[in-house]
Amino acid sequence: MPQMHHLRLPGGMTERGFWLYVWRVLSPHDQEFLYVGRTGDNSSPYAASTYRRMGQHLGDADNTNALLTHLREHDESRPISHYNEFEMFSYGPIFPEVERHPEFAYRLEPHWGDAMKKHEEFRDRTAALESRLARELHDRDYNVMNEVRSRRAVVETDWLPVRDAFSQYFPRLRD
Repeated sequence: MPQMHHLRLPGGMTERGFWLYVWRVLSPHDQEFLYVGRTGDNSSPYAASTYRRMGQHLGDADNTNALLTHLREHDESRPISHYNEFEMFSYGPIFPEVERHPEFAYRLEPHWGDAMKKHEEFRDRTAALESRLARELHDRDYNVMNEVRSRRAVVETDWLPVRDAFSQYFPRLRD
């Protein structure tokens, strides 16, 4: 039977840049699954909005649908539409998208120059935060589906606002 559904999207989620986000997925039996992610490409000086990543995570492209892939690994027989709820919590942009930001010099592919160096700095700092967020959620008994690794150390002054923002929805992060 057809049903009415509603999605309210804050306009800020359409802003490009370096974001952290957590998906909360509820199964038909109210089992909670979390997926931790970030925006910021590895191979170009681009950083999408969380709105853009939201659609990609549930789409058909194998190189961008990590959430869907993890859910299928958990229960291959369950169609995605059989999950009760998908909820996304996003924080950012922590850093601006370099390629489109007027303060950063850049060149066209394949020689992005200064833009790529600045992008890599922002990307690596965001990746370290993503890894810490996933680990902290897991260590506090949240059911995090993905393992996130980063060789970069977290800048503590970057971490504290991230922890505070996500602890509004995941209160055990305060412990």
